[in-house]
Amino acid sequence: MRDLLVGTHTPALGTGQAMRTYALARALAAAGDGLDLLYARFGAELPDASFLEIPGIELHEVHPSRRARRLLAYGAARLAGVPRDFARGVSPELARATSELAATPGRGRVIADGPIAAAAQRRLARRRPGIYNAHNLESAFRHELSGSGVGSQSSLRAFERGLLERASESWMVSEPDARGAHELCPSAPIRYVPNVIDVRQPEPTGSNVEGERVLMVADFSYEPNRNGLRFLLDDVMPLVWERLPGARLVVVGRGLEQSQSEGSHTWDPRPWDPRVEALGFVADLDAVYATSRCAAVPLLQGGGTPFKFIEALAHGLPVVATPRAAAGLAVRDGEHYRAASTAAAFAQALVELLRDGDDGLGARGWALARECYSIEALTELLAA
Repeated sequence: MRDLLVGTHTPALGTGQAMRTYALARALAAAGDGLDLLYARFGAELPDASFLEIPGIELHEVHPSRRARRLLAYGAARLAGVPRDFARGVSPELARATSELAATPGRGRVIADGPIAAAAQRRLARRRPGIYNAHNLESAFRHELSGSGVGSQSSLRAFERGLLERASESWMVSEPDARGAHELCPSAPIRYVPNVIDVRQPEPTGSNVEGERVLMVADFSYEPNRNGLRFLLDDVMPLVWERLPGARLVVVGRGLEQSQSEGSHTWDPRPWDPRVEALGFVADLDAVYATSRCAAVPLLQGGGTPFKFIEALAHGLPVVATPRAAAGLAVRDGEHYRAASTAAAFAQALVELLRDGDDGLGARGWALARECYSIEALTELLAA
């Protein structure tokens, strides 16, 4: 059987959501008889070569309507209880193309990639229930973000409950999200389908990187990542510099430039310490990981599982993370990463890793990523 994956963005890497979509597409194509990936053109003009090169994949593009037709679709979605920010992305063209491709002979599972795609398929779900692939349990945190456009928590919970009720199965990125989804809709079939990455890095033999470089990689167009960086800059690194004045913080990710200069995303106007290297978007992260001593994942908000946590593990880099960042992963403090719930504890863990080395922490994290968070592991899971 050939599965159908339906998304609302041009398949192009650069965000955590896109990385989950890519890994899922790789695993679905390998687990069955190939994959049809249907998407509405939004964001990038063309798909990334990484998607086009997936063996057995075929991409299908639709062009979302504009002006009056789009306004009618938005109004219908709002009347159906879809939150404002999600309703803006609902495309009748995508819904129509999904119905047509779902009827293709030999069709396997139909998977809606994210809440907007699932909302667009609400009519199709009456005839042919499909799978809802969640990127987060939205009602667990999104209402807390400034300007999120999703309304109150109660309205968001009602919307998300409807997605879970209509789906034949819902895929959650973490065990906490799966438990939360079950509490929200006890009758819904819930499955744990973790975020994974392509674990290509050879098994690490121990950190021999010179220098005292701490790395944070994130998508800074996402508010929880911006707030995490503020915590690192304002509260953690000054404590590190008191003890290791030569330590450097390397910050990598899309949205960094806009976050420093635009509207509501403006950073603290004080200049950053000269020991902070703000690199912005970097196409190939291998060299950045290879020249860093440890990674920081200082999330204080958000849900799901941070891809950059998994990516650092897969590169054999020792990680210091907040409990919020680690909550959705099968990691144990002291075995796979260092946990830190306060600025002082975070700084202490960074100082010890920079000064003394990781004592096998990176190798154990790499082994966990290989076993639990690789595309091969996901392919085996989805084939079952």
